[in-house]
Amino acid sequence: MASGLAELDDDLTATVDALAGLEPAAWNEAIRLERVELVTLVARVCADQHGLTPVGLTQAAVGDGATVGPGSQWRSIPDLDDSDRTLLELSEQFSVDVSSITDGQRSALFGSWGGEAATAVAVVFVMDFLPRTRLALDALGWHLSLDQAGPHRRSDATKIWEALDLLIRVAPRLGAIDPVTSELVRLWGARQHRCRLCQSLRSRPALLAGADEALLAGVEDFEHSDLSPLQKAALALTDAMIWRPGSIEGPATRLRSEASPAQCLELVADVTRNALNKIAVALGADEAHVEDGIEIYDIGPDGGLVYGLSVD
Repeated sequence: MASGLAELDDDLTATVDALAGLEPAAWNEAIRLERVELVTLVARVCADQHGLTPVGLTQAAVGDGATVGPGSQWRSIPDLDDSDRTLLELSEQFSVDVSSITDGQRSALFGSWGGEAATAVAVVFVMDFLPRTRLALDALGWHLSLDQAGPHRRSDATKIWEALDLLIRVAPRLGAIDPVTSELVRLWGARQHRCRLCQSLRSRPALLAGADEALLAGVEDFEHSDLSPLQKAALALTDAMIWRPGSIEGPATRLRSEASPAQCLELVADVTRNALNKIAVALGADEAHVEDGIEIYDIGPDGGLVYGLSVD
């Protein structure tokens, strides 16, 4: 399996570049907000929840160097202000179970961060999920060093929302995984994060490929379902990335026995892209478009979602 970009096609390369661009974009926001030390601590808080290696500082972010203690000890740091503590508490819950973030925590976030609240949560997402992505790719044999990719390998996006939008738009170009498996993986993540919008959606390509509600319901107890070995292995890896990233080796070995290298990389990119729903859930901005039933969506030519479709 390739350990770099040389053997990847254009769409895979673009997806890897988008993943690699998340970290520098997050640090650029930290620098803009003059909160590099806080974001460094956020990275450690998120990583500590699962025993992972935190996202490290880029050379540009190091500057004079800021030293902080382990993330698990953040409450004992005396010089944190209310906005620091608000974001750190939310980051802790974001990493453990985003669906359990309370309205009180949201109110405190908006009260202390104002118009930068959404951007702060987007930065938290990178610090929370990128270590999971790196670990999964490593376990699957894709040693791409997303945290230390050179400038020529990074996205040109310098703002966090540009970097996230790029990932949203390039990942769907990959086509190694069939649409039904992709939809099962998306639904599993939607239900784990309890994203109301994501749970209400159904993929038009998956429906056209024969997925119905009975088949899609197999995600609830996928190990004992009639889903294919590949689909079960994909869901097992998704589950591990969301809940047990420190125990990724077993699910990764299982997936490698069922999937091609390109499918493995695509799956990790999909899980990461799908997990962006954590931002909306954390902000309470995940309301479904429909009050009852489901809404059919597809991916548009530009990679964006198109809602309100019919199967025909």
